[in-house]
Amino acid sequence: MTAARLRTYSLILLIAYALAIISWIVLSRGLLDINGKPLGTDFASFYAAGSLALDDRAVSVYDMTIHYARERQLFGTHAPYYAWFYPPFFLLIAAPLAAFSYLSALTVWQFVTFALYFAVICAILLTGPLKRSHTVLGLLATAAFPAVFINLGHGQNGFLTAALLGGALLVLPRRPILAGILFGLLAYKPQFGLVIPVVLLAAGQWRSIGAAAMTVAALILGTMAVFGPDIWTAFAASTELSRKMLLQDGDVGFEKLQSVFAAVRMWGGSVSLAYAVQGVLSAVVIGSVAQVWRSSRDNDIKAAALSVATALASPHVLDYDLMILGPAIAFMAVAIAKHGARRYEITALAAVWLAPLVTRGVSSATGIPLALIAMIVLYGIIQYRDRAARADSSRLDSGASNAML
Repeated sequence: MTAARLRTYSLILLIAYALAIISWIVLSRGLLDINGKPLGTDFASFYAAGSLALDDRAVSVYDMTIHYARERQLFGTHAPYYAWFYPPFFLLIAAPLAAFSYLSALTVWQFVTFALYFAVICAILLTGPLKRSHTVLGLLATAAFPAVFINLGHGQNGFLTAALLGGALLVLPRRPILAGILFGLLAYKPQFGLVIPVVLLAAGQWRSIGAAAMTVAALILGTMAVFGPDIWTAFAASTELSRKMLLQDGDVGFEKLQSVFAAVRMWGGSVSLAYAVQGVLSAVVIGSVAQVWRSSRDNDIKAAALSVATALASPHVLDYDLMILGPAIAFMAVAIAKHGARRYEITALAAVWLAPLVTRGVSSATGIPLALIAMIVLYGIIQYRDRAARADSSRLDSGASNAML
């Protein structure tokens, strides 16, 4: 992977995205695409839930019959169902969006969250000693990252997740309270909460932990005040069904899920075996990333490690959730600019960058989870770089001590 190739591939992908989006819109009929699905697909769930909340029926979003009835009312009786399993926090976004027309809400949602993601990646790249040309190239690759197109097609929240996680990691060294607030806002994706609390504890980030806890408490109290206390009872009752449908039975398709749990299930393994394998990987990842955060002096490596670990530790990671690898790639690019790169590191970053484009198709055709493999390889490379850096630092400290003696 060279700068010239990255520029060329990024431009090709951006042109392809633009043509695909324009064609899809031109060929659509009203709010439905040529396949009879709502434009933005998953966003239909957000919009229907938000409209129910605006009608003072927020608790009903966790009743599939009522939620689907609202989707059919909005998009026609033949529209497929897009379920809602998010915590009540997310209704604080979905309800205001539902005050707009559907297409306006979809446009605002995609534009604003993409701008947040892009701004965060830009800020990460600007913290390093990258040349101006390399920074521009990095931002071009940021826009062309294939997960961007997947997220746009699904109308999903990957941009927001990447912006919150990347932003929190960026400001944590200087503004831990703000970082804690951003971490707390990530609670709308509870499956990504396995690693972050452990890492913050390992690093002794007490102010950030306190800010995150207070943010989550404020969100809980806020949703109870706005939508009523029963909203949380309804959400709790829906979690067992969501775990069974979305994860264990793979109703969304195991080829779309990017976890080792999904890989085991895709290969015919039992639910118990899949949980066991996922548990082992999650434990290894959590323990190793906590060690990095406890011992490393390199904030960029720590941030990259946490970003990848967040994805690997969760059993429920869809291909649009791979947006959180955007910050990981950006932090690694800054670390490489500061300390130099091993050739295989560039190749690994290129593989992770490209993986979302092909992983679903390859998984469906061959059963090979390319994105999962790429993430594991990148995580191993980050761990190796951190250990090598700490070994070098120990040798330098030892040499300085001997010289003083």
